[in-house]
Amino acid sequence: MLPAVIDLEASGFGRGSWPIEVGWVLGDGRRGCTLVAPPPHWTHWSEEAEHKHGIRRDIAELYGRSVDAVAEWLNAELAGRTLYTDAWGFDVPWLDRLFDEAGCVPYFRLESLRTLLDEDEALHWQPTYRAVIAECAVERHRASSDAWLIQCTLCRLKGWRQPVCAGPLERPLG
Repeated sequence: MLPAVIDLEASGFGRGSWPIEVGWVLGDGRRGCTLVAPPPHWTHWSEEAEHKHGIRRDIAELYGRSVDAVAEWLNAELAGRTLYTDAWGFDVPWLDRLFDEAGCVPYFRLESLRTLLDEDEALHWQPTYRAVIAECAVERHRASSDAWLIQCTLCRLKGWRQPVCAGPLERPLG
């Protein structure tokens, strides 16, 4: 089974930023993704981040789920699993902020994707990732798509059977 991967999009990159979207892909190919509705006191917003992921704050507010619902959903779907992230230093604090706000703890672990790579694979990560993105022609920079592309890149570098570019359907919240 392939390693599970998680990715987050956020309101910005610095202090005070918060998760606006969480997406994951499991080893069996199942995916999930949801927008996060910010509580009123989560005010930090970066136009640079918005430009990168294309999600406006009003869209997260309108279509996002509450932090309580997102934390509950993540725990139900991911309990007992280890998920890998290519941005551990960002994703861990963003998930911590989500779970702290929800008043609970995650029932899953996050690990750095780097722990799965040897030196040669780490050296070839970026060009391989760019090639996978080009081949799969994913048009949106969104969390579950990014998680899936990261998983595909890992497969290519490791010489594992790679998921086909037309990935499985996402499993929505609720």
